[in-house]
Amino acid sequence: MQVSKRLFAALTLTALAGAVQAADEVVVYSARIDELIKPVFDAYTAKTGVPVKFITDKEAPLLARLKAEGENTPADMLITVDAGNLWQAEQEGVLKPVQSTVIEQNIPSQYRSSTNSWTGLSLRARTVVYSTERVKDGELSTYEALADENWEGRLCLRTSKKVYNQSLTSTLIENHGAEKTEALIKGWVGNLATDVFSDDTALIKAIDAGQCDVGIVNSYYFVRLHKQQPDIKAKLFWPNQDGRGVHVNLSGAGVTKHAPHPEAAQKLLEWMTTEEAQSMFARLNQEFPANPKIAPSEEVAAWGSFKADSVPVEVAGKRQAEATMLMDRAGWN
Repeated sequence: MQVSKRLFAALTLTALAGAVQAADEVVVYSARIDELIKPVFDAYTAKTGVPVKFITDKEAPLLARLKAEGENTPADMLITVDAGNLWQAEQEGVLKPVQSTVIEQNIPSQYRSSTNSWTGLSLRARTVVYSTERVKDGELSTYEALADENWEGRLCLRTSKKVYNQSLTSTLIENHGAEKTEALIKGWVGNLATDVFSDDTALIKAIDAGQCDVGIVNSYYFVRLHKQQPDIKAKLFWPNQDGRGVHVNLSGAGVTKHAPHPEAAQKLLEWMTTEEAQSMFARLNQEFPANPKIAPSEEVAAWGSFKADSVPVEVAGKRQAEATMLMDRAGWN
């Protein structure tokens, strides 16, 4: 009888230990490629002992998976790029609000959900890139000016199907209204030197090759390409510095609505807004830290500082459908 009691006690302790271990684990659905997020998770595990398991996929399949799994999801956190995607996840009901003074102190409100359902982790400026051979000093000024006739046959754009451009258009609508924005986009389309590109890197290479003189890209694509090809004949320009500032978007994360380990997920999310993690985000993908107290990487800092648009990034989600229809009407493929 005594042996049975001891055996029962040992089994109970083993079960409790397993439950504690499971409670400390965090499972992440991530739309960031492995090499950009795994080092961050590894650093957190080394620091805390908490294992982080993650599944990588595109935004749409991850969102569909979360919705299909419902209360049975193993995911504690969703990480994705662009505020439009985060806002969509919030609207689909797969994220839960998180009250955290740590996040509020580390990340400015314009880079967080107004309902506390997600927070930005790293920033990307969608800015102007230009030919150092064919664009003269003083020619560049604003996004809006790229619709002027002096840029006819000189502009390159990425496809409107990419959420980055949908978010840029959303903020233009927020600033100018739909009618003025549609006229602006039609001006851009009318100034195209060639068909739209599938990605920003190809666009930058087209400028270097003389196919066009100017374009709009996410800053980190240029910084990464410049690091590989330092003699590339292109540079970044920060537009709208006398007005609303450069369009900024982000990558970010939120705790899932049915997270099996919500407390552990919140601790990971909070840590990712701190100096250690923010420095890693900046270094790994040449993005800007969402925490303004943290400096960007040396490569990014070399291109100078700029004034960013102060419009809350969740506008990118709220106006996404409107922006997509407007771009279609304007002929931006």
